Amino acid sequence: MRALATWSGALAGLLLILIGGLLPAAIVVPLPPHLVALPATWQVPALLLCALVCGPRAGVIAAVAYLSLGLMDLQVFHGGGGIHYLADPGFGYLAGFVPAAWLTGRLSQQPGMGDLPAQAGAALAGLVILQLCGLLNLGVGELFGRWSSTLPELIMQFSLGPLLAQILLCITIGLLSVLIRRLLLMEG
Repeated sequence: MRALATWSGALAGLLLILIGGLLPAAIVVPLPPHLVALPATWQVPALLLCALVCGPRAGVIAAVAYLSLGLMDLQVFHGGGGIHYLADPGFGYLAGFVPAAWLTGRLSQQPGMGDLPAQAGAALAGLVILQLCGLLNLGVGELFGRWSSTLPELIMQFSLGPLLAQILLCITIGLLSVLIRRLLLMEG
């Protein structure tokens, strides 16, 4: 039964990641009510939501499946797909999906982690891991002269540009995970 739940969660997570990559993120500003576009998509929050609700196994399986689809030349990554994507400056962030999903899922399953601050905190921890993987890739690529852009430009484009938006989205998915976990009658 647990295996079925894990694989079902992984499949749902993979679909959320694929769809989330297509949806630009926005927040509602109350006065006057309107949407403000964020410089991010729902892709990373979808991954972290999968790990929060379904656990580390399902999150890691969804992340590996997503990376596999993209590296097999399916156009699921932001800039397309294919094995050549391994040499893209942004690939470190994609590779960070795996440890980010694992950490987020592990943290979310600890005792006392069922409330909004705990769930948002687990998502933020996953976001930190994802950012560290991306920055490590950028730094190593810079050492070997792989990038045509400067390191500060790449950090701004891939890390600092979308970071505030991703933090806001982590709080949002923390709330979503609490609601979904309660609907599924999970303890937390």
